[in-house]
Amino acid sequence: MDLGLHGAHRFATAVAATLALALLTGCAVNPATGKREFSLVSAEQELQIGREGYAAAIAEYGDYDDARLQAYVDSVGQRVARASELPNLEWHFTVLDDPVVNAFAMPGGYIYITRGILAHLSSEAQLAGVLGHEIGHVTARHSAKRITQQQIAGLGLGLAGAFSETFRRYSGAAEQGLGLLLLKYGRDDESQADALGIRYSLAAGYDPREIPATYAMLKRIGERAGSTLPFYLSTHPDPGDREQRTTALAATAATGHTGLAIRQQGYLGRLRGVVFGPDPRGGYFEGARFYHPTLGFEMSFPEGWATQNGHSAVITQEGQKQAFAQLTMAPNAGTQSPAEYVAALKRDGRVASAAGTSTTIGGWPAWVGHVTVPAAQGATTGATLFAAWVRQSPDRLLQVLGQGAAVGDANDAKLSALAHSMRPLQDARRATPVPDKIVVAPAPAAGTFSAVLARLGPCAVAIDDAAILNGVSADAAVSAGQWLKTVAPGKKQ
Repeated sequence: MDLGLHGAHRFATAVAATLALALLTGCAVNPATGKREFSLVSAEQELQIGREGYAAAIAEYGDYDDARLQAYVDSVGQRVARASELPNLEWHFTVLDDPVVNAFAMPGGYIYITRGILAHLSSEAQLAGVLGHEIGHVTARHSAKRITQQQIAGLGLGLAGAFSETFRRYSGAAEQGLGLLLLKYGRDDESQADALGIRYSLAAGYDPREIPATYAMLKRIGERAGSTLPFYLSTHPDPGDREQRTTALAATAATGHTGLAIRQQGYLGRLRGVVFGPDPRGGYFEGARFYHPTLGFEMSFPEGWATQNGHSAVITQEGQKQAFAQLTMAPNAGTQSPAEYVAALKRDGRVASAAGTSTTIGGWPAWVGHVTVPAAQGATTGATLFAAWVRQSPDRLLQVLGQGAAVGDANDAKLSALAHSMRPLQDARRATPVPDKIVVAPAPAAGTFSAVLARLGPCAVAIDDAAILNGVSADAAVSAGQWLKTVAPGKKQ
């Protein structure tokens, strides 16, 4: 969590305004199919949503800090996009600093791919296939289709989640602003994007027969995770027999073509040093204790509560979902003291009332108490939240918002203890953690994958996960000199 300002909140507002202005545009031509179809979203509105969504995506996930890798992915994406039906669209390709295996598209030509999925790909042709799939979602206007369906159904862009509607309205949680990204594609849309990805990557000169291995990898991650699907499959559902179907499509498409690019070693070489898994520099948990090296603080979360550290927030929830809290950076705080910030919230109408006291937490100025947010539409009373603001530095006001069953109950006391536990980082060794990173090296000798991997030095992931990372089985035969990916362990202290 870098606790950046809530770009997602701004995005939610912009999307809501865009959709509020969306008049019935009748039939629009689908660029990918040439067919006319009913849509409530114009091409101009798609561009606006994409532009506004960029800030939200970066605020929520963060862009990966590697200019060369960003430029490389963009160059591959631009090459594939030029082979699509919209070669003159202003395409944008961004690597997100997120360990989850995922890629997604926003309207208007904004494509995102995580460092998590980049680590699991094994060739430039596979990268082209993933980007081509996402380009297909844009050219086929699948996001516009989803928006239209949601508007017709009267569902808007709201998401069900751990927080009450009033809490989300107040906090500007990124889930609300990024709701469009989390809406699930239909299986027909996925089948079409699969076919378009093959078409575009082939037209760009890549071998589409590399693409099915990507879907095999995603399936293995899903099986490895048990009932928890990797995020890519949660929003990009398997239309059925995906690996077999794309294998047949790719083989047919490649018939008669020669000299198609795969570029395995060139791709693997670019993965050297890429961060793998959660980056401890953005905060990490050891049990219930949370450490943030970059921002220089630590705190204790309630024992037994679920926790999740994201790029823009840390979220915790009691096991029975009777209480929850969110740690973020307070938006638009300037240099105000915590008490001044609360007064500004009241003056601006963002809170209806506030009852609390100024104090110090960890030696920093703070305000702790409860605030009542205005009632949501259709409700007669607002929600009362536990709230704490801590001025941790001149340019950083940390914010803890939470809600228990009732003010003063046991969970409310735990929320107070959570806020009061914040203090400067105590162990100087935790200030400079090193994340796990991808290592690419030739196999020193022939043998099974598991035996050869052991000779490459310590690996931060289990053998089965390393096998998935390389697209092989643990007992697969490896030849001497074959390039392999492993994960060098980092350190937290």
